[in-house]
Amino acid sequence: MAVKIRLARHGAKKRPYYRVVVADGRMPRDGRYIEEVGRYNPLTDPKTIDINLEKVDEWVAKGAQPTNAVAHLIEVARGEKPAPEKKAKVSKKAAAKAAAAAEAAADEAE
Repeated sequence: MAVKIRLARHGAKKRPYYRVVVADGRMPRDGRYIEEVGRYNPLTDPKTIDINLEKVDEWVAKGAQPTNAVAHLIEVARGEKPAPEKKAKVSKKAAAKAAAAAEAAADEAE
């Protein structure tokens, strides 16, 4: 039996909320799982990562394989990597306005 530590999606449409679960690799993403070991909410600011690292270590010692996403969350929860911050996207119009304002300020300074 291939045991995986992976994310199970919950929450409403366009409002994801994830549980970190230990499940048989043959089960569906949101299907039956063996144990819940944590939760992850990407919508809060900052993102909420609540993982029981002792349980994760026990399952890894038994041979469970974390997925890439869960492995990254575990590293962030342990403090090995800082949580990535989203860069604010600026629209083309806003970028053009900012450039024009900076240019006007430079002209006035002369």
